[in-house]
Amino acid sequence: MSQRNEIPVIDLFAGPGGLCEGFSSLLDDAGAPRFAVKVSVEKDPVAHRTLLLRALFRKFPKGQAPDCYYAYVRGEITREQFLAHPDIKDAAEHVARQARCAELGLTPPGVIDTWISEALGDKTDWVLIGGPPCQAYSLAGRSRLRGKDPKKFESDARHFLYTEYLRIIQRFAPAVFVMENVKGMLNSKNDGKHIFERILADLKEPRADLRYQIRSLVVSKDDLAPNDYVIEADDHGVPQSRHRVILFGIRSDIAGTTPALTENPDQFLLGKSHPKVGVSAALTGLPPLRSRLSKEPDSHQAWLMALRKAPLALKGWRSPLRIGIETLMAEFTQQAEKHATYGGAFIKMATIPDDAMPEDLHAWYPDSRLGGVLQHETRSHMRSDLHRYLFAACFATLQKYTPSLRNFPPRLLPDHVNVDAEAVPFVDRFRVQMGNAPASTVVAHIKKDGHYYIHPDPSQCRSLTVREAARLQTFPDNYFFEGTRTEQYGQIGNAVPPLLARKIAEVVHKFMSAPRT
Repeated sequence: MSQRNEIPVIDLFAGPGGLCEGFSSLLDDAGAPRFAVKVSVEKDPVAHRTLLLRALFRKFPKGQAPDCYYAYVRGEITREQFLAHPDIKDAAEHVARQARCAELGLTPPGVIDTWISEALGDKTDWVLIGGPPCQAYSLAGRSRLRGKDPKKFESDARHFLYTEYLRIIQRFAPAVFVMENVKGMLNSKNDGKHIFERILADLKEPRADLRYQIRSLVVSKDDLAPNDYVIEADDHGVPQSRHRVILFGIRSDIAGTTPALTENPDQFLLGKSHPKVGVSAALTGLPPLRSRLSKEPDSHQAWLMALRKAPLALKGWRSPLRIGIETLMAEFTQQAEKHATYGGAFIKMATIPDDAMPEDLHAWYPDSRLGGVLQHETRSHMRSDLHRYLFAACFATLQKYTPSLRNFPPRLLPDHVNVDAEAVPFVDRFRVQMGNAPASTVVAHIKKDGHYYIHPDPSQCRSLTVREAARLQTFPDNYFFEGTRTEQYGQIGNAVPPLLARKIAEVVHKFMSAPRT
């Protein structure tokens, strides 16, 4: 497809760029992109830097990014040196007009509209994508926000950020839109009324003379229930149990002139992938690392000594599992002697062999030009948490499921936890990611601690690195996240998995290229 036939895309609430990465990755038989992201808007300055960098990478044909990009992400040159490099000067000027740092709802609408108008020109067949921030819809967010101040929760502007998305639809009438949000929005209420019902009604008729069909990407029927809009990412090749609401809106005049929508609607659904991809398959090829000790001097030997003392925490635990777990703890501690490094911002390593991971993932993750792995560095953990991680990972290895706090020996329980109480808060506070199954949902909370994301290999005794979290979210290995490590985790947790976005893009393109009467 030539550049003039690329379908324009506008991305709102873009985050680090998961959705637009998926759409941009869809190429025709000649290697040309089927979609072109014309404007992407993100309010967070750090996520915007990531978004801008990736947009710059994508300005070059696949496999042809200049060497200075790789030099930058490997830490060999500064960002300033990279952006000033003659090989990317023209591209940098272009993407500065594409990837915008602005806050929808605060930045004057006229400014946003001008960016979009100039980018679209006279194009009418284009796609709007994006996911309004979800803190006020998520279960954890609702519990936290409502508990602090119920009145403030009811008036929280984040309930209504979708209206900024709606305003763009009203103003520009895209041919198609794709809106993503958390599953919690289906039962979230404001002023006693379900927010999802209001959102659906508004999107179906943004204005009196503009209507949309709101379709599901996984269910084909006329009368859709709210749950029919939920996509389970692990059904579609993503190594993560991530359930999200995704609305596929088609402008009614276009829907009415596309016979395929009624003649063969199933072709516009996401196909399922079998078997599901597990954590170990997704993490294939990443070098094993040791964790680090926090709040005391750290070294490989000090770390090993901490692991060797972990079985002492099982003293007095009257469980038939004790002997088996103690045996595993000793075996994996011995294996841990091989893990001398805790990683780094860049680790030199050989490329991943072709047969080491599933074929579709091997075509998606690696980039031989990197010459190693980016942002694969472990956190530091308190000695008490190291003991919990080692126990939990060994328990999971033995029992084939991750333990809850009710399975923990008394000496390993966090302070003030009473497992005999009827309601134990966060009973799954320490969660091992099982190697043969998709991961649990990678959320932004991963930036605060790694307890929910314990590595399946007990000998590494740690939480997941930024790169491992990025793998579970299906970001390619050459995707670089700006900011501190905490900020990197947050960007990853808030993103749409790019591989899922690509599969959605395939459906959208199939519709956009379908014959019309």
